[in-house]
Amino acid sequence: MRPLQGLRVLDLATLFAGPLAATLLGDFGADVVKVEHPRRPDPSRGHGPAKDGVGLWWKLLGRNKRTMTLDLSTPGGRTTLLRLAAGADVIVENFRPGTLEKWDLGWDELSAANPRLVLARVTGFGQFGPYARRPGFGTLAEAMSGFAAVTGEPDGPPTLPPFGLADSVAGLTTAYAVLTALAARDRTGRGQVVDMAIIEPILTVLGPQPLWYDQVGHVQPRTGNRSTNNAPRNTYRTADGGWVAVSTSAQSIAERVMRLVGRPELTAEPWFTTGAGRAAHADVLDEAVGAWIGCRTRAEVVEAFEKAEAAVAPVQDVVDVMADPQYTALGTITTVPDPELGPLRMQNVLFRLSETPGAIRWAGRPHGADTDEILTGIGLTTAEIDALRTAGAV
Repeated sequence: MRPLQGLRVLDLATLFAGPLAATLLGDFGADVVKVEHPRRPDPSRGHGPAKDGVGLWWKLLGRNKRTMTLDLSTPGGRTTLLRLAAGADVIVENFRPGTLEKWDLGWDELSAANPRLVLARVTGFGQFGPYARRPGFGTLAEAMSGFAAVTGEPDGPPTLPPFGLADSVAGLTTAYAVLTALAARDRTGRGQVVDMAIIEPILTVLGPQPLWYDQVGHVQPRTGNRSTNNAPRNTYRTADGGWVAVSTSAQSIAERVMRLVGRPELTAEPWFTTGAGRAAHADVLDEAVGAWIGCRTRAEVVEAFEKAEAAVAPVQDVVDVMADPQYTALGTITTVPDPELGPLRMQNVLFRLSETPGAIRWAGRPHGADTDEILTGIGLTTAEIDALRTAGAV
C-alpha cells in the first residue's frame, strides 16, 4: 500500500515545476494522469539529450504517470476535462493567469464540478500583481529572487545555475502545498486553490537575507565559494587534479582541520574563536588548507579528513555519483525497465519511508499512450472517443 494510493491527480502543466510536483505525488502512489495537447506535447519531451529519438528528461519527469491527449480550448476538450475533474482530487496547471478562465475552466467551473478538488496553479509570478501575466521561467526567478546576485566570484558577473533550480524548488514546494490543502480538505470537506509563484520558494531557501537587510541594512555580497559566516570553507585542488570541498561551520571542526593540515597555532589566534573572525582571515586559512591538500590525491585527502573527523567531500561529476558507495548504499540511483529504451538508471524516489515506501512503477510513457483507457474509465464510449478524436479534441 503506497501512502498516496487512491489519490487522483490531473497534470495539465508543462516543463518543470508543475510536472515535477505531480511526479513526486506519483512516486508515492497517486494515480497521475498527464494531460497533453494532441499536437503540442510537453516540451520536456524534447529537452536535453535523446536516445533513438526519445527524450530522456521526459523519462524522469513523466515517470509514474499515465498519458492522454486533450485540447482544452475545444468544446469537447472542456467537457471532457470537467468529467475528469469530477473524479479527481488534484489538478496541477501552469497556464498564464486567465487562460483556464478564457476556456470556461476556471476555479468556479472546476469547483462546481467537484467541490473537493484542489487546484494547484503554478506560475512564474503568481495569480495577481503587476507581473502576473508576464511569461515566467525559473531563470527569471533565480535572477529576481537574489540568488544570482550572491552567486559567483566577487569580481565576476552574477551567476545562474546550469539546471532548473528555481523550478525544482517550486516543484517540491507545490507537492507540499498540495498535501497541505488535502489535509485541510479532510477537516473541512472542501477543496481550494494553491497559488504557487516560482519566484517565492527560492527566496525562502536563500535564508535570512530580507531580515538582515531589514534590521541592519546588510546586503549579502558575492563571495565565490567562501562564506562570510565561517572559514575555511572552499573548494581545493588535489595533487591528482581532483577537487574537494571543505566546510567548517562548527568551531570544533575548524580546529580539527587546522590540526590536520599542520597549522594548530592558528587555532590560538583570538580571531579564530568565531566563524566571522575566521571568515575575515580566509586568505590565511585557505593558504594553509590549500597547500596541504595540494600535495595529496583526492582519495588521500578524503581518507585523512575522515580519520580526523573533519568535514570534507569530493567534488563529483555524474560519473562519480553513479559509482559513489554512499549513494549505492542508499539506493539513490535505481534501475527502471522501459519498453522503449530498455533498462534506465535514474534518481530514485525522494525519501525513504519505513512502512509505506514509494516506488517507480514505470518511466515516462509515449505521448497519449493511455488516452482511450482513461476516457473509457470515466464512462466514455468508443463512439464518443472517436468523435472527440475526429473533432481534434484528443
